[in-house]
Amino acid sequence: MDFWRSKTDKSPRVIVDLGANVGYTSAVFLSLFPRAFVLAVEPDPDNVEICKRTLAPYGDRVKIIEGAVWHSCGQLALSRGIFGDGRAWATQVRTASVGEAASVTAWDMPSLLKMCPHDTIDILKIDIEGSEKELFSQNTAEWLPRARNICIETHGAECDQAVAAALAPFRYRVDQSGEYALYLDITE
Repeated sequence: MDFWRSKTDKSPRVIVDLGANVGYTSAVFLSLFPRAFVLAVEPDPDNVEICKRTLAPYGDRVKIIEGAVWHSCGQLALSRGIFGDGRAWATQVRTASVGEAASVTAWDMPSLLKMCPHDTIDILKIDIEGSEKELFSQNTAEWLPRARNICIETHGAECDQAVAAALAPFRYRVDQSGEYALYLDITE
């Protein structure tokens, strides 16, 4: 994640880590940017427990949310071992089937932004195992103009299309870092 030093010209104040897993990326951001606040969002309760231990040294510079980002607030189901390669990091959230328990709190971006100390996201990191389609397909007008830089791993053509359509009205620079697409200096 050190590429952020060369990609952005400001020291970020707010970083939102969607799909924080066990908190390693959040820890790198917090170490690189000692004045930044990180909101780390992770739906898997086992990962959240590890994330809390990983990020404990950063104190009040981080807030950990056990839940998932979605286009609206509500409840979702957690699916393990079904998405992608089926390994531990491929946990996914989805709308619950009829009769299935919905055990994950879904947060929309405006609700998550209210938990941040500033109303602009300087770095929005997204690795949410296919849910980016849901996030970018609906209700983006209120939050997307408040994101300055996005680092996203998309999962398939439908996700790519949803992200491209949502970002179409904006100006930005595009770069790549491994599996992550970087949308930099986003402006309307």
